[in-house]
Amino acid sequence: MPDSPRTQRDIALLHVETLIRRGQELLPSSLDDDGGSLRVDDVRAWQQQCAAAITHLSGGSKAHWLSRAFSEALLVRSIDGGAVVEAPVEEILRRLVDVLSQARASLQTLDDPDAWLKASRDDGAGASVPAEPRRFAFVHRRELQPILEQTFADSRAAFDRGEFGLALVLACGVLETIVTDALEHAGGRALSDGDAARLADLPFDARLDAARQAGLIGGGCARLPEAALRYRDLLDDGGALRRDAIVIGRDARTAGQVLRVVMRDLDPGR
Repeated sequence: MPDSPRTQRDIALLHVETLIRRGQELLPSSLDDDGGSLRVDDVRAWQQQCAAAITHLSGGSKAHWLSRAFSEALLVRSIDGGAVVEAPVEEILRRLVDVLSQARASLQTLDDPDAWLKASRDDGAGASVPAEPRRFAFVHRRELQPILEQTFADSRAAFDRGEFGLALVLACGVLETIVTDALEHAGGRALSDGDAARLADLPFDARLDAARQAGLIGGGCARLPEAALRYRDLLDDGGALRRDAIVIGRDARTAGQVLRVVMRDLDPGR
């Protein structure tokens, strides 16, 4: 591998552009009608090449925005948000080409090629360059923002690993924190003097209801399953997930979906 960061960036950019062109060639509009059976095999081979490139560019981090975008491109969501197991080949192609185009745009706009390489080698942060828009910039307590960013990423990673209890607890922890922050900084329009004084003692569901009544959030929290509303019961005295805690994937997925809805409620410009 050449030593120059700019040379490494240019090589990566060339590889990504080659993958984009190949993906576009595989789209049905670019193929003869009798090439369907061969196209599926070709798509699988191309998809494996894409996976290898994404792994390299993201430094092997599943929390990296590029890794997450790649994983999400392989799924087709039903109306209720559930993942459909088999996605149409054409849709996968178009989504992966879009992910590769995002990677190309990021590489093209770098002023400092070292930055991408450093971010890709970062095992823990899952950062990208240029960085994703900060999801939690709307949170008033700025010291909480990086913690929320990491917890959000950890929740998604836990769900991908099938650790649904951990995914749900982390998502609900983020949800409770951002709603509490919004209530604390909403002033008299959100809470009565009595409720403001005892905000720390309000149960999770009561905080959500207070935020809804104050117009800070919509009604999305009504979808939360009972396991989410009582997520603290899933923790032991030390704050760790109890070994006997059982959470199904549907509940963990719903908690994550509701969290993203509330994030949009609190930050309409996202």
